[in-house]
Amino acid sequence: MVEGINVEKVTRWLVERIPEIKPPLSFSLIAGGHSNLTFRCEDVAGNAYVLRRPPLGHVLESAHDMGREHKIIDALKNSDVPVPANHGLCKDNSVNEADFYVMEFIDGLVLNDSVIAATLPEASRIPIGEDVVDILCKLHAINPDDVGLGDLGRKEAYLARQIKRWTKQWEAAKTHDIPEMEESCRLLADRMPEQIGATIVHGDFRLGNMIVADGKVKAILDWELCTLGDPLADVGYLMNNWVTLEEVLEPGEGDQSPSAAGGFITREKIAEIYEKATGRDLSGINYYRAFSHWRLAAIGQGVYKRYLVGAMGEDTDVDLEKQKAGVARRAASALELLS
Repeated sequence: MVEGINVEKVTRWLVERIPEIKPPLSFSLIAGGHSNLTFRCEDVAGNAYVLRRPPLGHVLESAHDMGREHKIIDALKNSDVPVPANHGLCKDNSVNEADFYVMEFIDGLVLNDSVIAATLPEASRIPIGEDVVDILCKLHAINPDDVGLGDLGRKEAYLARQIKRWTKQWEAAKTHDIPEMEESCRLLADRMPEQIGATIVHGDFRLGNMIVADGKVKAILDWELCTLGDPLADVGYLMNNWVTLEEVLEPGEGDQSPSAAGGFITREKIAEIYEKATGRDLSGINYYRAFSHWRLAAIGQGVYKRYLVGAMGEDTDVDLEKQKAGVARRAASALELLS
C-alpha cells in the first residue's frame, strides 16, 4: 500500500486513458516533494509515468490546484518552453480522494542540491545555466492569450496581489513569531515598484524544478505557483537560488543550491543574458530578490506546518528544527536586501 494512492482505482483510471499501459502498476513516492506529492508509476513492461496530487490533510486555501497545473503544462506543450506531455486530469474524488493528473516520465537528473549537481560533467554546467536563462526569457516572451492562459490570473498589480496572498497564508500557517517577516512585509509594501508589462510567471523557477540531461534542460516542472504578472519576480527568485560556494553556510549540507557545486554561470551573467534577450532593466532586482526570500519564507512556513501535523504522508524524513530555522533565515535575508 502506498499512502496517497488507491492503486486499484487509479490503475483502472489509467488503463482507460493510456491504451499502451500494462498493469499491474507499481507506485512509489518520488523523493524531494515538499508540497504537492509526486509519484512514479511503472507498469510491468517498464514504462514509467508521473502522477501529481495534493498533500494529505491540511491544505491552504487556493493552493494545490491540480486542474491549474494540468492546464498550464497542456497550454505550453507546443511552445519553446520544455514541459512533460500530459496523459490526463482526474477531478473525480471517488477515484483517489483528491484531484490528480498524470504526465510522461522524462529521464534525467533533477538538481535538488549541490551534491547531485556535483555529479554533472563540468563542461555541461555553463551550457545548462545558459539554457535555464534562455528558457526563462522564452517563457516571458509568450503572450498568455495566445496559448489559452489569458485567464490564469490578473495581469496587473502582481506584487500587491502576491504580498496580500502570502501575508494571508503566512498568517494561516503561523506557529510562532518572526519579526523579520512582519518588517519585510511592511517595507515591501512601502517600496513596491511600478510593474512594467505582464507575462506568465512560473513562481518557482530554479534548477531543482527542472530535469537536465546532456547539457540541456529537458523539462520545467512544478507549475503550482504559476500565474500572470511581473516577470522580474521570476528573475529575482532565480538569482536567490543561484548561490555560490562562498555563500553557503555549512559546506557539505545536502540542501545547498545546485550552483554551489561550482562551474555554473554567475548571477551577473544571468542578468546580462536576460537583459539582452528581453530588454528589461534589472537595476532594481534587489527588491524582487527580497520579495522572493520573503515569499519563500511564507511558503516554507506552510511546508513546516504540514510536516508538523503529518499532512505530507508517512514516507517523509524532514528535520523540523532545520525547516523552522530556514524560514527565519529567509526572512532575515529579505530584510537585509531591503535595508
